[in-house]
Amino acid sequence: MEPMRDCPLFGGAFSAILPTGAIDVSDLRPVPDNQEVFCHPVTDQSLIVELLELQAHVQGEAAARYHFEDVGGVQGARAVYVESVQPLSLENLALRGCCQEAWVLSGKQQIAKENQQVAKDVTLHQALLRLPQYQTDLLLTFNQPPPDNRSSLGPENLSPPPWSLGDFEQLVTSLTLHDPNIFGPQ
Repeated sequence: MEPMRDCPLFGGAFSAILPTGAIDVSDLRPVPDNQEVFCHPVTDQSLIVELLELQAHVQGEAAARYHFEDVGGVQGARAVYVESVQPLSLENLALRGCCQEAWVLSGKQQIAKENQQVAKDVTLHQALLRLPQYQTDLLLTFNQPPPDNRSSLGPENLSPPPWSLGDFEQLVTSLTLHDPNIFGPQ
C-alpha cells in the first residue's frame, strides 16, 4: 500500500498531499476542468478540490455557508444542515501567501445516490480558501457517506483504513500553488 504522496493537481499548477490509496476519479469518468476528484478504494469517501469564481457578494462565514448550500443544490440535496463554521488559521496553510481568508465548515446533506430513492445523511467537511487577487474561491470538500454494511471486497488487513479528518486537514494545509498562470492573465 502506498503512503501519502505529494500529488500534482490541475496539470501541476497546484500540488497537495493526498491520503493513502486515493484514486483519481478522472481515470474512471469525466471530471470538470475546474475540479480534481479522488475517491477511497473501498469506502464511498471522496475528496474534491475545486477552483470556483470568487463570490465577492458574500464575506466571512457567510461565504462558507454559501458554497456549502450551493454544493447541496448541485447534488440535489433534500436538506442541508450546517453544524459548524470556524475560521482557519492562515499560518498553517501552504497557500498563506495568497490566501486572504479561510474557513472550515462541517455539515450534513441528505442526498440520494443515482437511481436510488432513499436519501442518506452525508457528512461534508469543507475548507474555503479565498484568493481575491485571482478572483478565485478554492473549495476543498471531504464527503463522508454513512458506512454501508456490505463487507469490503478484500481482506481487511489489505484494505486502506477509511480517511480521517486528519487526512483532509493534510490536504488543505499542504495545497500549494506552483503556477499562478492557471488563473489566466492578471
